[in-house]
Amino acid sequence: MVQQDKYSAVWVSHSSINDFLKCPRAYFLHNVYKNERNKKINIVNPHLSLGIAVHETLEGLLAYGAGDRFKKPLLQTFEENWAKISGKVGGFKNAQEEMEVKARAKKMIERVTENPGPLEKLAVKLAAHANDMPPNFYLSEKDNIILSGKIDWLEYVPEDDSVRVIDFKTGKNDEDKDSLQLPIYALLLNALQKRKVSGAAYWYIDRNNEPTEVPLPDLLTSKNRVLEVALKIKEAREKQAFACPHGEKGCFACKPFEKILRGEAELVKVDEARKTELYMV
Repeated sequence: MVQQDKYSAVWVSHSSINDFLKCPRAYFLHNVYKNERNKKINIVNPHLSLGIAVHETLEGLLAYGAGDRFKKPLLQTFEENWAKISGKVGGFKNAQEEMEVKARAKKMIERVTENPGPLEKLAVKLAAHANDMPPNFYLSEKDNIILSGKIDWLEYVPEDDSVRVIDFKTGKNDEDKDSLQLPIYALLLNALQKRKVSGAAYWYIDRNNEPTEVPLPDLLTSKNRVLEVALKIKEAREKQAFACPHGEKGCFACKPFEKILRGEAELVKVDEARKTELYMV
């Protein structure tokens, strides 16, 4: 089969698929649309900023060997990461709101410091991709669809030379049982590395001292489920059909982006690396 051009392919990920399933209009405004300055648009809010600061702090541990990961206090690294999203850049309307959200995030970091569990063990990193792209592979060469995604943590299991997926959760709710996140991870790992995937877990850091085991998804079922949505996204892009299911009144997913288009949001940062303007709505 002739190698497709990755730049002309339709790229899908867990976040973009979620956008599309919530509202095709929101998907378009978040993932496709570019403004008159040739920039994409995105929204900052306290919930997302908390997740970014906590994830960057924990995922940053992968830069160190198992025995060195906690030599530098985790809270120190967290403070460095929080500084990047402090104030309006993080979507905080005032100092009080930021203080409350930051206190909740610090409790998560303290929980992991006291209960490092799998983060003290051997880990595996997927090989880096060209041009700083996230791990990716052709979900369907025939349809020119690429699946990409970044996995929070891969614990190495020496007993059988396998890997165990751990996904950090900073929200207050459990992951939906129909979520495509684990199926996407399973497909990525099957395509991009040789080891068997022996387990998977969600770590609800807001309330649990250790990860919660979840069943591994079936690979064929996973591919069929993800490809089904990916083909709908491809069709929508080809037809430029991105209507909100709620019509012109919009929904919770697309309304904040519509506010940006109407000039009703505040520009708080321009991310030149990602060619994206960040707004507080």
